[in-house]
Amino acid sequence: MVLDQLGRRFHLIRQWEPGGETALEAAAPHIRGLASTVGGAPVDEALLDRLPKLEIIASFGVGYDHIDAAAAGRRGVVVTNTPDVLTEEVADAALGLLISTVRQLPQAERYLRAGKWHEANFPLSPSLRDRVVGIYGMGRIGRAIARRLDAFGVPVAYFSRTAHADMPYPYYPDLVSLARNVDTLIAIAPGTPETRNAINAEVLAALGPRGILINVARGSVVDEPALIEALKTRTILSAGLDVFADEPNVPAELIAMDHVVLLPHVGSAALYTREAMAQLTIDNLVSWFDGRGPLTPVPETPWRNSRDA
Repeated sequence: MVLDQLGRRFHLIRQWEPGGETALEAAAPHIRGLASTVGGAPVDEALLDRLPKLEIIASFGVGYDHIDAAAAGRRGVVVTNTPDVLTEEVADAALGLLISTVRQLPQAERYLRAGKWHEANFPLSPSLRDRVVGIYGMGRIGRAIARRLDAFGVPVAYFSRTAHADMPYPYYPDLVSLARNVDTLIAIAPGTPETRNAINAEVLAALGPRGILINVARGSVVDEPALIEALKTRTILSAGLDVFADEPNVPAELIAMDHVVLLPHVGSAALYTREAMAQLTIDNLVSWFDGRGPLTPVPETPWRNSRDA
């Protein structure tokens, strides 16, 4: 759908196809727009240097850590993403992963499929009923997760870059103090240099032996070797992970653990939501080249930079 719509409006170069890199090189002096996605080629200084006429980078997804947005901003290039349209889907997935991890639902299903129910009942699981959930990152998706936890009757606390006056939940000034005061931590902070490895060995130790970590943010937010060690030594109880440091390469140590729940980065991966994300990516490009500016520019690249340059 995306390529069909873009192809009707723009001349497309598909970099990932055979011969795409050669076509990109030939057209580079004339390229004015770029569509990008997490998992695709990084949009870094080297690529930006090759595209002197570039005006806009439309990113498919709310996270855009694969783009050097600061470098784009210095060149007057606008970067857009797809916020809002995936908020509820990712929040749904976060709650599904949380419940699956706490109640050990994937393990229970494997138990049944293996025929073990004939031998004995599945062991009793932990519960959400006696837990306090900390949220790392209280942006759009963090707030949507908190609303769902309210409906479940689960107490919530949070840490983010700033405290929010409109938030009724306890705020902690750093991740360690948040982890000390909760037993379940959901990460939904953006992947930035500031958040890299923010959930480290100290945070995991503070979470404690009843601790459960849910990561629906970016793999870079968690110190993955520290998490593996914490799970091996039972420093924390369990983890539910939708994202990893080097996707799609998941550490063998995690795959071998039966007390964790692992998903292949499917937080927004529903047909309805992916179509909405695709449409917003297209709409940003069309709006820009129609002279109406971008619809959802990211903070690092205010769209006026491009027009005033």
